[in-house]
Amino acid sequence: LNCPFCTTGKMGFKRNLSVLEIVEQVLFFARYLKKLKAKVSNVVFMGMGEPFLNYENVMEAIKILNDKEGFNLGARHFSISTVGVVEGIQKLSEGRLQINLAISLHAPDDKLRTKIMPINKKYPLEKVLRAVKDYIKKTNRRVMFEYIMIKDLNDSDECALKLAKLVKKIPLSFLNLISYNPTGVFQPSLPERIRKFKEILEKEGITVTQRYRFGQDIEAACGQLATKATHKI
Repeated sequence: LNCPFCTTGKMGFKRNLSVLEIVEQVLFFARYLKKLKAKVSNVVFMGMGEPFLNYENVMEAIKILNDKEGFNLGARHFSISTVGVVEGIQKLSEGRLQINLAISLHAPDDKLRTKIMPINKKYPLEKVLRAVKDYIKKTNRRVMFEYIMIKDLNDSDECALKLAKLVKKIPLSFLNLISYNPTGVFQPSLPERIRKFKEILEKEGITVTQRYRFGQDIEAACGQLATKATHKI
């Protein structure tokens, strides 16, 4: 999808994962966690790739992992994150499954979102939000909006106020602020800036959570490890 702030986008498209490849990732960690007397509690389709551009395989994998005769993980323990592929949101709405939906927003208006997420030209905010409203109407499920905090790009007070106005259009939703792992030209927002940004949103009545940064020392953010390994090969 070629988002400039995302290392995954620099990798280019190779191919879609098969159903078995998706399922095996879960089984691999299930076996690993079993040795630690723990288990897989949630499965998230996010980080690398767009799940709704591999819709059939993703849904079939969820079906297997959700099956009582299979992995038997409850539907509400699955989350799908999308950049806003409207057709995928619509299909998920029709299925009326109890799967969690997350929208990668990352900007409060079309001008900035198109700059950092080229897919916005095809799926502008108005279309995405319309599909989200329909999804909520049909499923009564709360939607998460993801917003990655990038220094001097989308973290101003003005952006916070615009974002609050946008999210207010979707009452059954909440906002998740994500600390950015630096990749080249883009840098993470400072902690105090994130705090101020969050405070503005909360004063506007928005429910906000914050995802903290992990794995920076080993470059574990979306696409970083894969890109590093590919360069070595």
